[in-house]
Amino acid sequence: MTGSSAAFDSVLDLCQHQHRRVVLGILAEEQRSLTVDDLTQAILKYNHQTPITEAPEDVIAETRLSLHHIHLPKLAAEGFATYYSDRHLVEPTEQFEQVQPTVSTIIGADPTLETPIEL
Repeated sequence: MTGSSAAFDSVLDLCQHQHRRVVLGILAEEQRSLTVDDLTQAILKYNHQTPITEAPEDVIAETRLSLHHIHLPKLAAEGFATYYSDRHLVEPTEQFEQVQPTVSTIIGADPTLETPIEL
């Protein structure tokens, strides 16, 4: 398997879950470090159509926990983001920049998400 097909397979795997599609879309759009709170707010906005101020506390907590324990570590393991769990900070990597066009195409094809994905 070539490097580019391995990266493509990784992107497809990561984009299977809508939370990760939102996170990848925001990283692609913003091109900067983001907090877990920023990402939680965006997931609530796009997946639950709810502003964070109106979301039930259990939904907010569940979203943050899934980011912290599942989604952000998975993005970091694939090399697409650096996750500083102690600072609750996520930043895109150079490797992510290389696959960003593929990510953007996948996100653009998702009928449940309005693009561009913004904070």
